[in-house]
Amino acid sequence: MGKITGFIEFERVKEVYEPPVQRLKHWKEFVATLTDDQAKTQGARCMDCGIPFCNNGCPVNNIIPDWNDLVYRQDWQGALNVLHSTNNFPEFTGRICPAPCEAACTLNINNDAVGIKSIEHAIIDKGWSQGWVTPQHPARKTGKKVAVVGSGPAGMACAQQLARAGHSVTLFEKSDRIGGLLRYGIPDFKLEKSHIDRRITQMEAEGVEFRPSTYVGAAADAPEGLTVRTPESLHEEFDAIALTGGSETPRDLPIPGRELQGVHFAMEFLAQQNKVNAGDRVPGQISAKGKHVIVIGGGDTGSDCIGTSNRQGALSVTQFELMPKLPETEDKAMTWPYWPAKLRTSSSQEEGCERDWAVSTTALQGKNGKVEKLTAVRIEWFKDKATGQMKMREVEGSKFDLPADLVLLAMGFTAPVKNVLDAFGIELDTRGNARANTDDYATSVDKVFAAGDMRRGQSLVVWAIREGRQCARAVDEFLMGSTTLPR
Repeated sequence: MGKITGFIEFERVKEVYEPPVQRLKHWKEFVATLTDDQAKTQGARCMDCGIPFCNNGCPVNNIIPDWNDLVYRQDWQGALNVLHSTNNFPEFTGRICPAPCEAACTLNINNDAVGIKSIEHAIIDKGWSQGWVTPQHPARKTGKKVAVVGSGPAGMACAQQLARAGHSVTLFEKSDRIGGLLRYGIPDFKLEKSHIDRRITQMEAEGVEFRPSTYVGAAADAPEGLTVRTPESLHEEFDAIALTGGSETPRDLPIPGRELQGVHFAMEFLAQQNKVNAGDRVPGQISAKGKHVIVIGGGDTGSDCIGTSNRQGALSVTQFELMPKLPETEDKAMTWPYWPAKLRTSSSQEEGCERDWAVSTTALQGKNGKVEKLTAVRIEWFKDKATGQMKMREVEGSKFDLPADLVLLAMGFTAPVKNVLDAFGIELDTRGNARANTDDYATSVDKVFAAGDMRRGQSLVVWAIREGRQCARAVDEFLMGSTTLPR
């Protein structure tokens, strides 16, 4: 693949980040795409390894060695075609995917992995700049109508694949703009919304109809001001329905003081800033300016809260993680080719925050109804001899307080919106998700399918795209008896 000795000759080429002191002054993306020569060099490092574990490490099974080789040979359009054959939206994953493919790279066993994500980023950016990304119209229309509910990455992928199969697709979204979590959950400095808008334009040309500001469910549960479509009306109008909404029920923190002003779920905070960046006015916007901010939760959402708080002008930012601090390097002989548990530092964390591990928040205190202080304890994890499970206990004498003017809860999500699933009468699994398998994505209700977070629970954008594509194939086969759509 590429240059046979490239992995010996060349070192990993990293994308260049704008320095924190500069990027904190704006909300734009700050990662520079690889130049053609840099991408060629990086592609040359792809080994002729026989079994490309990166393919299986990637949830959408990107054909990574092939487009690495094509980039090395500077056949950019060929590389784009290969990339698009498995991934509808590489501009999303090339920016925000954690790149499990790189963890599975054979070169990663004893060296730095090929910069797969950076090459993907370069390919799709080149494709857009050269005008190669165009609408793909179906050879014929089938006369079948499909409703897709939820316009995040799963819904967009599902809708696009079904439209390309010739079906008439309508994509419903309760928010005022299309994009789901991509639009209102991920900060603009990680994913500028123009990338979503370009895909919307492409999909509209392919025949997808978008219906934002539309609530699908029982009329009694609909937020004020939204158009309502009941499950009964969708069943009457459409031949199939795909539920592709997100896992939107946030994990709460039931402790004394939770009711104080200044304590918010992360998505309340992040969505408001994205709306402001889009030109909306948000009365009473949650702001970190001049405040001591504490983020509870050590994942990607918590990291997004850090970057947003610093850009808003926070006085200080502290992030708590319930789990113990991970090692800085993994035992590759033990974990490869799987995703390793190791300490990672995000670009937002690099911009400035205090991180603390094995901390449990026990109470919030304040005056005049506003939070002013957080109380926490340190914990230690141990294995219960009776059950073999890991449990935690408080470290004696470890109690401490911190000033807190804004507390952001970023502890993940537990389930999709239950009212929507209940309105359709769909059987749930033990975690509160729609019960459906990955063979046909069918729910317990006739002609209703489920994919993405709605089916699997909180997950990555790349998993959502995979499920949306596979669900589209299942729906097409259900409607037509056979399908040519890929899995």
